[in-house]
Amino acid sequence: MALREVIVSNAAAVRKRPMFPLCGRGIANNVNTVDASEIELFSRLSSQWWDEHGEFAMLHKMNPVRMEFIKQKLQEVQWEEGTCSASSSATPLEGLDILDVGCGGGLLSESLARLGARTTGIDASEANIGIASTHAVRDPQFARSAKSLKYLHTTAEALLAEGKQYDVVCSMEVIEHVNTPSEFLHICAQLVKPGGHLFLSTISRTPVAYALTILAVENVLGIVTPGTHTYSKYIKPSELLSFFQEYPTRFASKTGEHGRPWITRLYNGLPSRKEADVRGLIYVPWDGRWTLTGRSSTSIDFDLSTLCNYIFWVRKPNGSV
Repeated sequence: MALREVIVSNAAAVRKRPMFPLCGRGIANNVNTVDASEIELFSRLSSQWWDEHGEFAMLHKMNPVRMEFIKQKLQEVQWEEGTCSASSSATPLEGLDILDVGCGGGLLSESLARLGARTTGIDASEANIGIASTHAVRDPQFARSAKSLKYLHTTAEALLAEGKQYDVVCSMEVIEHVNTPSEFLHICAQLVKPGGHLFLSTISRTPVAYALTILAVENVLGIVTPGTHTYSKYIKPSELLSFFQEYPTRFASKTGEHGRPWITRLYNGLPSRKEADVRGLIYVPWDGRWTLTGRSSTSIDFDLSTLCNYIFWVRKPNGSV
């Protein structure tokens, strides 16, 4: 297909797709957030998870930057609360129970476990869990003990139904692949212990993101399989901030929670650094690596660094269920 035809075809598809902003949408009962077509796609690609030059090459390069952000935020909180000693500052994940939702082949899960976290990786794709488990077993560090890393072929909904909660819940490059993002966020939030942490990374719904992640990466360069991303499922950072400004109060009829919002207010469009944080993830092609941007000094709506990929952290208030 000629480049002009690709542009016209994709532009028409974008116009037909409804947007899925988080705000203004309630949470329905008994909603399954798993998108079967997405699971089918990633199951077909599962054998390539640990090929650093294959379908998931960009995620391999992004993983160290995501880990940097996770360590950074946990260290900040530990220092502020006086729970971080000189010896523990280098290992802020040590002894924490961490859930990796939509773990894929285990790229993030293994990194978390290597830093001392008791890590559980879950995925709705049985093929992904098979690849992740096989790769972990080949590593002596994980083969000696199942306590540091385990994988489950299950969903976040199922764990919530079992009453599970974790110190940290991570879900990287997942929310843009689910059916109902509001419900998915609610489930992830309920899986976090009071005072715990939720980390997400995703793609903003902007023309820049469409041009880079779909038009260029999928259709022109062929770096990832066409159809991997759906523009209408992208979520802006401001939508995540707005969601947690109203959560859980706005959904009290379902959650039973009436505690204070996870984000109490915004200051010039930005949350308090003790409650939430948003950072851009920018790929530097001439270096072949991703870089984590600094904390924005302007409203998130005008932050150029978060126009495409970004990473998000929010903390559950102590005292919340």
